[in-house]
Amino acid sequence: MKNHIAVIDYGMGNLHSVASALQHVAPDAQVEVTSDIRRVRDADRVLFPGVGAIRDCMAEIRRLKFDTAIADTIASGKPLLAICVGLQSLMDSSEENGGVPCLGHFAGEVKGFANSPEFLAARAHGAATGERLKVPHMGWNQVRQMQSHPLWHGIPDNSRFYFVHSYCVQSRDAQVIAGHCHYGIDFSAALARANVFAAQFHPEKSAEHGLQLLKNFVGWNGQP
Repeated sequence: MKNHIAVIDYGMGNLHSVASALQHVAPDAQVEVTSDIRRVRDADRVLFPGVGAIRDCMAEIRRLKFDTAIADTIASGKPLLAICVGLQSLMDSSEENGGVPCLGHFAGEVKGFANSPEFLAARAHGAATGERLKVPHMGWNQVRQMQSHPLWHGIPDNSRFYFVHSYCVQSRDAQVIAGHCHYGIDFSAALARANVFAAQFHPEKSAEHGLQLLKNFVGWNGQP
C-alpha cells in the first residue's frame, strides 16, 4: 500500500530538509510538502513542523485552516508527528509575543528560558563555574525517555538530539510526557498521546537517532 505522508506547509521553516529526511528513511513513500488541507486530510500520516515566532505561526495556521485539519487528523486516529513550533502550537498557550493562545490539544504552556528565574539562576551559577547557558538553546542535548513508545524503538534512553529554541514546553499532564530534557531548567522534550507524538527537538537534524525516530513514524500505526 502506498504510504502518503503530508508535511504541512504554512510558510514557516525549511520544510524540505524534513521531507528529504522522510524520503531517505522511506524511499517508497509519497512524501508531499503541501499547503492544501485536502491533501493533508487525504494523507495516511501527517507531519506538522514549525520554526519562527509563535504569533506568526498561529496566525498562518488559522488563516489556512490548518487548525481544523490538525484537529481532524487527531480525531481520525492517523499518526501525527509535530516538531519544534509544531509541538508548541499544540499547547494551550505560549508566553512568547506577549501571550498567544495556541490549539489546546495538550494541557500546558510554552515558557521562555530567559523569563524563568530558575533558568537565570542556573545561568548565573554556570557563568561562575564555566558552564555557559545561552538562549536560544541550540545544539545537542540528552532526552530521557519517560514512557515506552513505538517512536522510541531502537533509540537508547538518554540519546542526544538537536535543539534550536528559546521557548520550552511545560506540560501540566505528566502522563503525556514522552521525553524529558534539562537545560538550566527541566522541560518537556516530547509529548505523546494516542496517535500524536510531538517533539521539541529536530529529528531531521539529529543524525542516526533522529532518522530512526522518523523511520519509526513512517511505520507507526498510531497506536501507543
